Amino acid sequence: MLVVNAHSRQGRRHYDAVRSRLLAAGFDLLGAYPVERPRELERHLAAAADLEPDLLVAGGGDGTIGTAARLLAHRDIALGLLPLGTTNNFARTVGVPLDLDAAVAVLTDGTVVDVDLGLVGDMRFTNHVGIGLSADIMLRTPPRLKKVVGRLAYPLTALALLARHRPLRATVRAQGREHEFLTHQLYVANGGYHAGRPITADADADDRLLVAYPVGGPTRRGLLRDTARNATTGHRRTLGDEPFLAVGQLWLDTDRPAQVEVDGEPYGRTPIRIGLDPNALRVMAPAGTLDR
Repeated sequence: MLVVNAHSRQGRRHYDAVRSRLLAAGFDLLGAYPVERPRELERHLAAAADLEPDLLVAGGGDGTIGTAARLLAHRDIALGLLPLGTTNNFARTVGVPLDLDAAVAVLTDGTVVDVDLGLVGDMRFTNHVGIGLSADIMLRTPPRLKKVVGRLAYPLTALALLARHRPLRATVRAQGREHEFLTHQLYVANGGYHAGRPITADADADDRLLVAYPVGGPTRRGLLRDTARNATTGHRRTLGDEPFLAVGQLWLDTDRPAQVEVDGEPYGRTPIRIGLDPNALRVMAPAGTLDR
């Protein structure tokens, strides 16, 4: 089965080419769906999964891939990734190339591996949970602004919010210990990438670990400095470095109820429990990828 988010510019532009490449590669397509309306994407993915194909190929960004992953959790269906988004964090984590021909080659010549999904409450996620400024941005970015300037609406909203944003005192309880952070932003990641950049050199989605880390301290300048630092040095850092906390599950609370976003979608407020669903998802990865 092939389901492509054709509402996005890349999905709309590449759908015909993707379908042709899969047919040329010898796949027997039970169905192929270019989904123009975002609200219908989950329904089409669910209908595709209900036909029980060996492989469900999802084309789109992290939102599309995350929706497919939740629907395929603990099912004997492999998820194939066609990274057609902006950051493509999960595809990068799994090692799927961003080049379209190379991504199709993974579907034909790759291997199936089982990877972990994160759990917040009873909701599974592929990439991250964000507490603080990132969640406020998701909730407060005006829909009209997004229509006019696209993804640029998020940094514009961030600049407006940052001027009056107050830091959070976040308490993370894990492995019998308590860790406290005073920060504008805290992330808990399942995969190895955020915003298209490595979190650390040794974080991935098949290690039975979540990675909790603040971005900056109580000052706005620290938030901006650490955002830039993380983007440029993540590939040189390890999970043993400060301020990373690598654990299997955690409880997170804040000094005041704080907004939470899960893979870029509003979820609720703190306090929350975040855990792992080990080996929950079968996914096509490049040949030679280790399955732990």
